[in-house]
Amino acid sequence: MKKLFKILGILLILLIVAGAGFYIYLMKSFPKVEPAPTMKIEVTPARLERGNYLANHVVGCIGCHSERNFGYFAGPIAPGTEGKGGELFDESKGFPGSFYAKNITPAGIGNWTDGELFRAVTCGVDKDGEPLFPMMPYLHFGQMDKEDVLSVLAYIRTLKPIPNDVPKSKPRFPMNLIERTIPCASNFQTRPDKNNTVEYGKYLVNSASCTDCHTQQVKGKPKEGLEFAGGFEFPFDNGFLVRSANITPEDETGIGKWTKEQFITKFKVFDKPADQNNVPVSPGTFNTWMPWTYYAGMTTEDLGAMYDFLRTVKPVKNKVEKFSAIGVTN
Repeated sequence: MKKLFKILGILLILLIVAGAGFYIYLMKSFPKVEPAPTMKIEVTPARLERGNYLANHVVGCIGCHSERNFGYFAGPIAPGTEGKGGELFDESKGFPGSFYAKNITPAGIGNWTDGELFRAVTCGVDKDGEPLFPMMPYLHFGQMDKEDVLSVLAYIRTLKPIPNDVPKSKPRFPMNLIERTIPCASNFQTRPDKNNTVEYGKYLVNSASCTDCHTQQVKGKPKEGLEFAGGFEFPFDNGFLVRSANITPEDETGIGKWTKEQFITKFKVFDKPADQNNVPVSPGTFNTWMPWTYYAGMTTEDLGAMYDFLRTVKPVKNKVEKFSAIGVTN
């Protein structure tokens, strides 16, 4: 019996040593990315105009890196907080750890080179080469037109500096290891011709990361066959869940019966001065994470192209209960 315990003890020690070695290997060797490129982004009026449009209305930079006031419907951005970061996404919101939106004003990234910023948004590592949780959708941004990415970064540099010391994100185990192994996904493409509305719409849908919120996930991975079918859960602090809509072209539970005009109007109803979008929401009543107020600034042409693309995706019958108390479904 003593011999058995001795053998088991030795095996346990070997497992601990092997585990420690594997942990050290992952922490030291990953993520495997190239050094930040040496680059200087030329600031031009065209880039600033395009970057302003993309950052504020398509790719979500300003929406995610500012304060959103969920005392109002759809959580409009609190004026004066644009880019300051600090929003916490933690276990209460369904995330595997505590993740903070970074301060992307010059007060937060003023000492980053253009190459470090470019690598961060397209490859998912910070200034020091440490991994960024893919809530910052670099897996999508790395598939955009490189010129569009450069335009966004040129615009970000012009934000008003807002001092705000944001805490460091802390993924819990095993996400702290998993996020180090997510591959760099840069595979830039040329922005499709607007006349090809389906391909151009597909490009915009990727840039806006629509599939991330409109697809159910299990342990961070999309459920196969349910792409764009909705049902992704967003917990609110008041004890309720909001679920994303089915945006596949399925007639009964999706947007199959929507006309293009109805789709565009659904967004454009929020295209008005900021204070007019401040519709108070009482605790315990329906609200949404869907950032209607900044997507509303997209052009009707771009929204129409997104509609054209969504008409081509696989119709999925999936009835979504959009609002319920946590732990309660009908």
